[in-house]
Amino acid sequence: MSSAELKERLARDLPGVLMPTRTRTPTSNGGEAAAGDGKTARPKRGEHAPVDLLATDDAVVYPDRLPEVARYVRDVLGYQLLSNITAVDYLVDGVIEMVYHFFHLDGGPELVIKTRVPRDNPVVPSLTDEWPGANLQEREAFDLFGVVFPGHPNLTRIYMWDEFEGWPMRKDFPKQGDKYFGESEE
Repeated sequence: MSSAELKERLARDLPGVLMPTRTRTPTSNGGEAAAGDGKTARPKRGEHAPVDLLATDDAVVYPDRLPEVARYVRDVLGYQLLSNITAVDYLVDGVIEMVYHFFHLDGGPELVIKTRVPRDNPVVPSLTDEWPGANLQEREAFDLFGVVFPGHPNLTRIYMWDEFEGWPMRKDFPKQGDKYFGESEE
């Protein structure tokens, strides 16, 4: 199922779940550019256009509607495996994006669903009730990025020790100083 088809079905069957996003469209030279208002100036020869990291063609849903969408993916669309949950820190934009990859067990392309939350209050409902495989991956996102998953049965650190302060995979986490000891300091 393509991203466009998924978004069309979500809009039809679960109205109001899709967040407004900027989309990417292919350009004539094979690259990608943000589309939307059509007012974006094209770069001059030798210049590079700024990259819009939040522009995507994937379905981006509101965080509070994510469990409903995940049930829809399983019960209506027939996906049987939540393979991967990834957190992405967009420091400049003040956003943490959660990316969910679903698969059919008999093969076929993945289905990608994303949700976005503010970095200063990263709260996403847990999918562990519907997708038990989300358990460890949500703990990982909590431990490394500080994303909180209400409804998770055991949201505790998985890699870092309990007394550790901070979220080491966030882009603004200090790599030097008293909270991090790199190879050069050993």
